[in-house]
Amino acid sequence: MPSASTGASTTVGATSSVTSSTAAVDSRLTPGGPGYRRMSFALFLAGVATFALLYSTQALLPLVSTDFGVSASEASWTVSAATGALALFVLPMSALSERFGRRTLMTASLAVAVTVGLLVPFAPSIGALVALRAVQGAALAGLPASATAYLAEEVRPKALITAIGLFVAGNSVGGMSGRVITGWVAQEWGWRVAVATIGIIAVACAVAFRMLLPAPKHFTPGSLRPRVLARTVHDHLANPLLRRLYAIGALFMMVFGGVYTVIGYRLTEAPFSLPQGIIGSIFLVYLVGTVSASTAGRLVARLGRRGSLYLAGGTTTAGLLLSLVDSLPLVLLGLVLITAGFFAGHAVASSSVSHTAKQGRAQASALYQSAYYIGSSAGSTLGAVAFHAGGWAGTVALGLFAVLGVVTITLLGSHAARTQARHEPVLAH
Repeated sequence: MPSASTGASTTVGATSSVTSSTAAVDSRLTPGGPGYRRMSFALFLAGVATFALLYSTQALLPLVSTDFGVSASEASWTVSAATGALALFVLPMSALSERFGRRTLMTASLAVAVTVGLLVPFAPSIGALVALRAVQGAALAGLPASATAYLAEEVRPKALITAIGLFVAGNSVGGMSGRVITGWVAQEWGWRVAVATIGIIAVACAVAFRMLLPAPKHFTPGSLRPRVLARTVHDHLANPLLRRLYAIGALFMMVFGGVYTVIGYRLTEAPFSLPQGIIGSIFLVYLVGTVSASTAGRLVARLGRRGSLYLAGGTTTAGLLLSLVDSLPLVLLGLVLITAGFFAGHAVASSSVSHTAKQGRAQASALYQSAYYIGSSAGSTLGAVAFHAGGWAGTVALGLFAVLGVVTITLLGSHAARTQARHEPVLAH
């Protein structure tokens, strides 16, 4: 019969084992815990740099058109080339992150992107500018999927939506600050100095990101074999929920890309005839996106994922309709609603991808980002074409069509969930 001391030792040993196991499980980052604030700020800065660089020419398209003597649809390729290249390269970049690590790839991607950003102001022609922007977009492809995969591995599940929301909020701040800064700088010194300013800001963000981001503790290197990658991608595309989320991300971004590519042209024309600096300041409405993205976790907790997507779609629709009125306050209110709806929908959809994928998270996120930026590229180009053909009403019509797609896909998801719920008891029996 074991002594009391032996029993106590056994109990202590068992308790220590449980404690150690719990500590191992709980070693991921959580709000208020050590490293979480540094991680959040680092990825926030990465989001700022990514969107500031990616859309650095969007608010300047009228000036680019004038400088090179090209149309709105031709100038829009300086945006579409960057987002299209990002969409094309995000999947191979995610595979590299599985092998070499999230932090390593994000650092390398930012380094290349900011270097190209310092070359963009010296582009001698529209063709050279589009080519440089394509290279920049390809480099930035290493950021989005790697960042969400890093968060899925290093942050506790309950805090994941909030953490990704903060990263998306960094995107909104980058998009806003890039457009506001370029607007005012370009008004005084031209578009070339404006994009050079963004390049310098992005360099500072990249350096701070690398210094602040904690080293990953839960990353396990994967395989670079094409067959393994192809099987992972196939498995994700075979998942109906992931397919719906990819389509939703693309459609939301089609609205956003179309609206913000064309809005500068609309506001320079009658009855508004605004100067470039004021047009750049319009992008301060991105602050609304910062708030809506960072509160996506609470929104999902109250309404659920599909309820949140319905609300985001309805908000975006209201904004599109308001923007048709030839009244600057109503156009601004419309942009506020479009921005809030877009960023909320994007944060919900992207975090749902990370939550749904149990393996190959980088590839799952990469497929989402690819669809998302295909939507951006299509929205930028089609929005400009629609504006050329039918004015602002044409761009709004394109946006309404895309929101209808979001609502339809979400309804299909609700129907699929109800059908599965009805069949599960039968299968269990």
